[in-house]
Amino acid sequence: MTRTDDDTWDLASSVGATATAVAASRATASQGPDALLDDPWAEPLVRAVGVEAFIRMVDGESRGEDDPLLNRRAMNEQMAVRTRYFDDFFVAAGESGIRQAVILASGLDTRAYRLPWPAGTAVFEIDQPEVIAFKTRTLADLGAEPTAQRHTVSIDLREDWPTALREAGFDAGLPTAWSAEGLLVYLPPDAQDRLFDDVTALSAPGSRIATEHMNMGDLPDDWAEKLTQRSQRVGSTIDLTKLFYLGDRNSAADYLSEHGWRTEILSTAAAYAAQGFDLPDDELAGFGGDSGYLTATLT
Repeated sequence: MTRTDDDTWDLASSVGATATAVAASRATASQGPDALLDDPWAEPLVRAVGVEAFIRMVDGESRGEDDPLLNRRAMNEQMAVRTRYFDDFFVAAGESGIRQAVILASGLDTRAYRLPWPAGTAVFEIDQPEVIAFKTRTLADLGAEPTAQRHTVSIDLREDWPTALREAGFDAGLPTAWSAEGLLVYLPPDAQDRLFDDVTALSAPGSRIATEHMNMGDLPDDWAEKLTQRSQRVGSTIDLTKLFYLGDRNSAADYLSEHGWRTEILSTAAAYAAQGFDLPDDELAGFGGDSGYLTATLT
């Protein structure tokens, strides 16, 4: 389904299916005696969504063992690098005294249930109403208990989510840890800027945000097409060419710096090295030359 300004989705379609795909990757990385992650809720959530391609992935029925980027080991390492980066971000924020977190486009993220949040931490999850309702219901049926004070905000980020966030109990006077994981590429360039404007307006000094750092100007024009073709050869049903908003956009690091944030960038290669992995030698391994991960603190 090609994106439109007013499109909607569930966890089996459009952008929502990418959330299920990420959960399936977390599930496989959490399997076995040498698991790279510990997310006990990812696999049952994927099974509950019921998309066969992702269930086969969780069951180890991968067809990509000859692909240097999409074989099981490479995918597990990639997901471990990404997940640990955002996990560590929230843990460090808690250790610094921050007691309020917001997960933008939370999808099937389970951090409110599995991270060691300090006592009194409020975690706000924002996503489409159907996505929030499905995850909340499924985890309750599984007996999962949040490890923080979990608050859900059932709204599309294209709507007035700041007001909805405040109505859910968010306190803009407190420092906040924000995550925008796997989100920016699915936003039009102007929507990305508005998102950062809203986050800045809601953030007290000392607030932090973590997201991907994308240098998309270095990407070949057919990057999304190539990745889609290779992914579909190994069983994916997602067409990224219809979901990504490619082309020129402001660098997140530059934009945040111009709005009072102090930024730090960890390149993809450095992020892999920090976890003891080698970055795959593949043209599709990242969002352009110096891409990676970004943390920023509001001064």
